[in-house]
Formats: sequence, structure tokens, C-alpha cells
Amino acid sequence: MIFRASLKFAKSLIFPKTEKKSSARRSLFGALICIGISIVPLIVVMAISNGMIEGMTERIIGLSSSHIQAYVSPAIIETETAELYTNYANSFVKYDGIVNTYAEMDINALAASSDYRTGAQVRAMDADIFEKNTYFRSLFYETEGNIEDYTEGAVNNEKVCAIGQKLAEILNLHTGDSIRLITTRKVGDRLVPKLTSFKVCVIISSGYQELDALWVFVPIYVAYDCLSRTNAGYTIMLQTKNAYSPDLVRIQAKLQMENSTEANFYRWDQVHQNEFQNFSSTKVMLIFVMILIVLVASINVSSAIVMLVMERRKEIAILKSIGATPSGITISFLITGMACGTGGVLLGLPVGLLLSVNSNQLIIIVEKIVNFFAKYYFLLKGTPIDDISTIRLMDPSYYLQNIPVTISFGQVFLVALLTVMLSLIVSIIPSAKAGKEKPLEILRKS
Repeated sequence: MIFRASLKFAKSLIFPKTEKKSSARRSLFGALICIGISIVPLIVVMAISNGMIEGMTERIIGLSSSHIQAYVSPAIIETETAELYTNYANSFVKYDGIVNTYAEMDINALAASSDYRTGAQVRAMDADIFEKNTYFRSLFYETEGNIEDYTEGAVNNEKVCAIGQKLAEILNLHTGDSIRLITTRKVGDRLVPKLTSFKVCVIISSGYQELDALWVFVPIYVAYDCLSRTNAGYTIMLQTKNAYSPDLVRIQAKLQMENSTEANFYRWDQVHQNEFQNFSSTKVMLIFVMILIVLVASINVSSAIVMLVMERRKEIAILKSIGATPSGITISFLITGMACGTGGVLLGLPVGLLLSVNSNQLIIIVEKIVNFFAKYYFLLKGTPIDDISTIRLMDPSYYLQNIPVTISFGQVFLVALLTVMLSLIVSIIPSAKAGKEKPLEILRKS
């Protein structure tokens, strides 16, 4: 039995000419639908998880540590004044591979307004950091006020600051208001608080509220003059041409070898190792669960092939009587199983990609529907309308405010290939049994 004949028999199994109702064919079509449906959440999870992880990673790298972060010893003379420290940071540009450097002094403080108090990380940096740092310029956006007002005040050594949107919401602050930063300074053997007021010039957001709830940016020269540096940490953000370049290891090693007495140097993947391990493990687990769903759906192909074999036993017997080989019959049913998997892929992939691209709009619609029914449910229970809180399916306190969607066509191709291969694998046993059918027994019983 040649392959062309096997292919022709497979075609008759999938698209029979008879108008007779076929339970096996309905089962085969149902398996195709199940595979298509199972692929949809897998594609959506992959696209959204890729986008979310890339979005969070970009913000953490660009806004927090840069490509390489230097932890400078506070005991060296270069940290005594703002001018010495910024000059020391700029000296690292001489190293091959280093594009830009940004001096930073970090101070843990208590941020206070007239309404509330909360912990904050004060980041003292150059006055024009929001203009010359490409990550700051592209990832931060103003929600209230203007960056230019902060830059102008910082250049003039005024006590101005830029704060995150979430921090502003916690403290109920707006542009023009004053924020009090409480730090500690050492007097003899005692630690006493030191209070400094800053004017809020701009409220900014990175789109990731976990970061927006922490940061207060102040000019580094003002911080040296006005804030206590008892518990200050000195770091330098070192930017290279490519954060993902293998050359990053060489640059780090050279920096560490030549400056080991003054600072320690760490790559971004070392500084934020725990965060990225959590991102990766969460993504792997989600995809693993989705693959299990596809596997379960693929098993339906096996049961459909079994029913198809039982329904077509007489045809198998006739074909074998006129010279069809067991391997030829087996190949026909394997082709049928693969065709079912391929049909599921062709059905599920476009739907999954369409939902992925429109995921933000769909979440908004679903949130509105959920809140509509939840509102009336709580009203029927007698809950005052002011006490009914809004349900957020994707709380921006833990995720990005907008879901970035990144579609990897390589991963989409692997999903399609895996689904077709699973359909082929689960079809092997029933297809092999079809090839072993004995025509004499079948014709005698019929």
C-alpha cells in the first residue's frame, strides 16, 4: 500500500462522502474543538507573561540598578562632597564598554505629609537625570506637574523633589505641596531625627506601582547639604551598550579588578536575582499548566481514533483483502490524528493571538461586567453603596498598569508543533491496532 493510497484513505476518514451520521466523526470534530480551545489560553498566557516579565525587567534594570551597579565604600574621600562623588562616578566612562555613569546616594527615610507617614527611599541624583538617562526619559512619565520644573529647581540647588504616583496617593500630595523627609543623624552616641522639607515639583510614574511607592528623587547637591548622611548608601549606575550582552561579565570583572578597594561591582542579574527567578518560575509553572491542558485535550484524539477504527472495521477488512498493508492502514489513521491536531492549531492560534493583542481592552470589559453584578449583589445584601469597593482583576499594585503584550513567533511555532506531535503520539496505539485488524474475522462477523 503506497503512501498516496494511505493519504486517500485518511481523506475519506476525515471527509466521508456518505451522508450517514457518524459518531466517530463527531467525536473527531469534538477533539479538534477541544484542542483549539486549549491552545487559546496557552497563547494568551505566553504573550502576556512575556510582556509582563519584559516590562518589569526593563523598568527594574533601567530605573533601579542599570546594567552594572557599583556599591561604593562610604569611607573613601570621593564620597565627602557631591562634586567629588559625581566626578568619581564620571571617571568610569574611560572603561571600554561603559557608555554613561550616574552617581546616586540612597537614604532610607520617613516621608510625611499632613495626613500620613510612610517609609521611602530617597534617591539623590544629578539635577538633569530625567533628561540625560535614556531609561528615565522613556520609562517615567508625568502624572502631575512637569519634569522641567524639577530640573530647573534642581539646577538652582533648591529643595525640590520628584515623587512616585503611588507614594503621592498614600501621602495625599500634589504638585506644590511640601513633603517632609525625616532622616537620622548621630549626635554623640545617640541617633536623633532630622527633618527636611522639600517642594513636590512633579509626580511621576514608571507604570509599576511597586517602584512608584518607594522613590523620592532629590538633587544630589541639595541632599549633601540638607539631609543626614549617617546611614547613606553610595551607588553608581553604569550603563553599557547592551544589558544582555555576554561582554557584561568581562566589563564587570575588569571594573572589580581595578577598583576592588573602593567599590564592589554587580551585574543587574546579580542585584535582582530573586526577582527574576520569581518571574521565570511563575512563567514556567503557568505554561506547564497550560501544556497539561493541551495534553488532556489531545487525548480526546486517541478516543476519537478508537471510535473511528471501530466504525470503519469493515472498510479496513476490505482494503486488507485487496492488498492493503498493516503499515498503510496505520499511517492512514496517524494522518487522521495529525490532521485533527493541525485543525485544532489552525482554530486556536488565531483566536489566541487576537485575544492577546486585545487583552487590555478585554480585561476592562470583564472588570466592568464583574463590578456591575457585584454592585447589585452587595446592594441586595444591604451593603451601603459607599462601602462597595471596585474589583480589580489586574491590580496595578502588583502588576504593570497596562499589560504589555509580546508575541514570540518562535514560541508560537513551538506550541503548534508540540500540539501536532502530541496528537500524533496519542494516535499511535489505536492506529497500530487498526493496522493489526484481521480481515477474515471481521468479514465473518459482519
